[in-house]
Amino acid sequence: MSLRPEANWTARPAADFVLLGFSGWPRGLRLLLFALGLPLYAATLAGNLLVAALAAADRALRTPMYFFLGALSAVEAAYTLVLTPRTLRGFVLPPGGQRLAAAACAAQMGLFVALGGAECLLLAAMALDRYLAICRPLRYPQLVTRAFCWRLLAACVAAGAGLALGLTAAIFQLPFCRGRLVNHVFCDLPALLELACGDKARQERALLAACLLLLVLPLAFILLSYARVLAAVLGPGAAARGRRKALATVASHLTVAVLHYGCATAMYARPLRGRSAERDKLLSLVYIYVTPLLYPLIYTLRNRDMQGALRRALACQAARA
Repeated sequence: MSLRPEANWTARPAADFVLLGFSGWPRGLRLLLFALGLPLYAATLAGNLLVAALAAADRALRTPMYFFLGALSAVEAAYTLVLTPRTLRGFVLPPGGQRLAAAACAAQMGLFVALGGAECLLLAAMALDRYLAICRPLRYPQLVTRAFCWRLLAACVAAGAGLALGLTAAIFQLPFCRGRLVNHVFCDLPALLELACGDKARQERALLAACLLLLVLPLAFILLSYARVLAAVLGPGAAARGRRKALATVASHLTVAVLHYGCATAMYARPLRGRSAERDKLLSLVYIYVTPLLYPLIYTLRNRDMQGALRRALACQAARA
C-alpha cells in the first residue's frame, strides 16, 4: 500500500497541508469505513443534540446537573462537527490525501483543542456539582445557583479556548521544513509537530503542560470528589432510594470520564518519539466515532428523568400533529 504522495506534492501550493488519512488503504476498505462512519456520525450528532435540547427545553430538567449535561452534549456535538465531516470525506477521495489551507488547519486544531479542553473541564464541573449536592445538601441551593452555573460554564469554555490559542500559536510559529504531508485524519498536534524542525522543546513542554491541566488535574479532582460522594452515600443513615440514584449518577459520570480521559491520555500523554502514525490514526477513529456516540447513551439509557423528558417531548409533538 504505497502512498507515493510526493509525486502530487510538487503541484500543490507550499502554504497548504495535505491530510493523508487512510488514503493509502485499498478503496474498498475505505468505502467500508465510510459506510460504517456515516451512520455513527448521524447518530452521534442526533443523540447529543437531543440531550442538549431536552436539557434546555424541559422544565423538569432545569437543575444544575442537567444544565451541565446539556452543555457537555452541545460541546460534544460541536466537537463532532469539527472533526468528522472531513474524516468522512477523506475516506472517499482518491489516493493522495485532501488539501487543506494553513489557516483551515490551524482553525481545526484550535477548535479541537478548545472543545476537548472545555469538555475535560466540564466533566470536572459536573463532579463538583454532584459533590456539593450530596455532601453539602443544606448549602447546595445557595452555592449552586443559575448564575454560578453560567459562570462555571464560561470559565470552562474560556480556559479551553485560551489553551487552544496558546498551543496553536506555539505550533504554527515553527518552520515546517519536513514537508506538509500530515499523516493523520485531521490537523492534530503531535502529527504537525512531527513535520516541524528546529528546537521543539518549548512546544513539547506546552503540550505536556496542557495534558497536566486538562487530563491529570481534572481526573484527580473527579476521583477525589466521587470518593467523598461514595463515602457519603454508602455511610450509615443514607436513604436507600437516594443511595441508588446517587450511585447511578456516579456510575454514569465515571464511565464517561474513564472513556474520555482514557482515550485522551493514550493519545497525548506519550512522548513524540517512537509514536506509530498508523496506530494514532486508528485510535483517533475511536474518539471521533465511538466515544461521542456512547456519551448520550450512557447518560440517557438508565436515566428516568431524561426518559420522562423524551416521552413528554414526543407526546407534545404527537398532540401538535
